[in-house]
Amino acid sequence: MHKILIIDDKHAILESLDMFFTEKGYRVYTADCGAAGLALFSHHEPDVVILDIRLPDTHGIALLEKIQALEKSSKVIMITAFQDMETTIQAMKLGAYDYIHKPLDVDKIEQAVERALYTLKIDQETPLVSEITQPPNPEVIIGKSDRMRHIFKTIGLLSQNRAPVLIQGETGTGKELIARVIHRNSLFAMEPFITFDCSAVVETLVESELFGHEKGAFTGATQSKEGKIELAGNGTLFLDEIGELPLVMQRKFLGFLQRSQYDRVGGKHPLTSRCRIIAATNRDLAEMVNNGLFRQDLFYRLKVVMIHVPLLADRRSDIADLVSHFLRKINWELGTETFSLEKGVLDRLRSHTWPGNVRELENVLVEAVVRARGKVILVDEIENILSSNHAITPAPLTNYSLPHMEKQHIRTTLDRLSWNRSETARTLGISLPTLRKKIRKYGIAPSGR
Repeated sequence: MHKILIIDDKHAILESLDMFFTEKGYRVYTADCGAAGLALFSHHEPDVVILDIRLPDTHGIALLEKIQALEKSSKVIMITAFQDMETTIQAMKLGAYDYIHKPLDVDKIEQAVERALYTLKIDQETPLVSEITQPPNPEVIIGKSDRMRHIFKTIGLLSQNRAPVLIQGETGTGKELIARVIHRNSLFAMEPFITFDCSAVVETLVESELFGHEKGAFTGATQSKEGKIELAGNGTLFLDEIGELPLVMQRKFLGFLQRSQYDRVGGKHPLTSRCRIIAATNRDLAEMVNNGLFRQDLFYRLKVVMIHVPLLADRRSDIADLVSHFLRKINWELGTETFSLEKGVLDRLRSHTWPGNVRELENVLVEAVVRARGKVILVDEIENILSSNHAITPAPLTNYSLPHMEKQHIRTTLDRLSWNRSETARTLGISLPTLRKKIRKYGIAPSGR
């Protein structure tokens, strides 16, 4: 029989909840002050505590702290007639399972108690993973599928040379991680790994950012500056979103690849670099070449070795290992202990389409850990997160062009997130500069304008 402790100074509430839950088959204990409530808690160790915020001898938050300090498995549901933000935040911060406002709706209370008991049951039934004693390796590629094993072999072959590499894959598949692992396994792993996002810099500054500039080379150049190539030294320069590199810069960058020499903007003496170039893109560069948007000679220079990163949906057999890795990483970073999954969670994750790929999976797990009320991630919570993230169903391809669908999806996401561009970019799995470009390209404006 499940035990419930109700602590409230209103006798009418104590009597009504006592009667209600007793009829439901629970063992009920009641207390009208904090001292009596704490004594009953210590003696009976109830499964659920329903605790009022305002008590005659103490504050509910202070009593919550004392209960939590006893380190029992009990779930505490706070109730109050006073709706203030800070108390709600403090209660949840201290580990309250739920926070319900008066006047009490008995159905809401019952639902909260049932959820708390279910969470408690799952916590007790699910074997807990041993705690992490050291941080997980952030630069490890997870996967045992055939396509990932092929990538591992390619990385091994690249470790003995400086051949250029072109990594192609959809947003969120882990292209930069692959580039970092290539560098870490190379003979020059101790040299710098420098990243340059071609989509994140305005066109007029790309040359200066890549090649550097001399003092006085242009208005605002008050001192000389090293470019990304120079900073890479004998290491690796990773060019993300290479498809966004302006055509004029494609020509200049090709010249660098051919001669291993370049000039700073305003410079008079050529500089030499032996850095390895790894480029990544989520676009089809071959199609861009056909459309005159990317230089063919640069394309062939970059794709000496090509790595095609599969969609997460095409390697579902890796999801279990990815989940285990991410949970260790997330719990280490957040200082939490939610390592375990309710039975059925993995099946639900494997059935998802994952348009945002591995990055989306990690983000879903971060939210699940943050929202967890126990040490186990529940199927219902995963379902709620996935449903919330993908509430928008695209129209059929037969009725709309892809650009039209993209425009509508971006507009809907922006509106849903109150035009918070940074959050929208993260949700869509694109960079903030790319989002800004698409807003301008499609002429998207907030609803009502």
